[in-house]
Amino acid sequence: MPHLTSTTTYSPSTAFRTRFGIPGYAHPLVAPTEWAGLTRPGTPLHWVVLNVADGPGSRPDPHCLEAAGRLRNAGVRVLGHLDATFGARTFGELISDAHRYIDWYRVDGFLLDRCPTERTSLPEIRRTVTTLRAVRDDAHIVLGHGTHPYPGYAETADQLVTFSGPWSDYRWSQVAEWTADYPPDRFCHFVHGVPGPHLDEALRIARWQGASTIYFTDHTDRGGRVDPWETMPGYWDDIVSRIGTGVSE
Repeated sequence: MPHLTSTTTYSPSTAFRTRFGIPGYAHPLVAPTEWAGLTRPGTPLHWVVLNVADGPGSRPDPHCLEAAGRLRNAGVRVLGHLDATFGARTFGELISDAHRYIDWYRVDGFLLDRCPTERTSLPEIRRTVTTLRAVRDDAHIVLGHGTHPYPGYAETADQLVTFSGPWSDYRWSQVAEWTADYPPDRFCHFVHGVPGPHLDEALRIARWQGASTIYFTDHTDRGGRVDPWETMPGYWDDIVSRIGTGVSE
C-alpha cells in the first residue's frame, strides 16, 4: 500500500491536541441532525467541509448557506470542497468554484480533495494554492491526498490529509519519515469502518503518527459504493467525550 513508507513514528508531546476535521456531511436537508450537532458547545472542531453538489453547485443553496452561517457564527471554520480529481481538473475550474464558495457561502478556506501526490504535479498545486490565498485572505488550505505525498507539498498548504481509507488498512499503516519534521497540526487522518471497541487504538495510532486532526466513523464505503462520511458515526458522543477528556494524550 502506498502509505506504508516507513516505520518511523512521531514522538508524543504534551502539547498534542486532537480535534475533528469533518470531511463533509450530506446535504443539510438529508442530514439535519449531523449539521445541528456540530454547533454543540465543547465539540473539538478544527474545521468542517461544505460540499454542496460535488462543489459549490450552480446556484446558491439557502439550506447550505444557513448551515454554514450557523457554524461560522459558532466560531467554526468552514472549508469549501474542491475536487482536483488527481490533477485532471484545470486551474480555471478550481478557481471558478472557489470564487462561488466565497461569494455564496463566505467560506474560510478549502479542502482540495483528491489532490495529486507526485513531485511533477507540485508546481501546479502550488500555483492553485497561491491563487486561493489571493482570492480569500487568510484562507485555510487542506490538501486531500489521502496518502503520503512528495514531501514538498507540506510547504504548500496548512495541512495535508496523509491517510484516508478503511480501518483494515489504518491499523497496520506506518508514517512517512519526513513527517517528523513537522508538528502534528499539519496532518489529518480520515478513517472509516472503525469499530467502537477500537476507538482508543485508532486514537493512539493517530497520535503516534503525528496527526492531530482526525475523523473516525463506524460507517463503511461498502466497497466504494457509498460515501462513509455523509452521516455521523454511531459513537459520536463517545468519541467527542474521549477527545474532550484527553484520552488520546
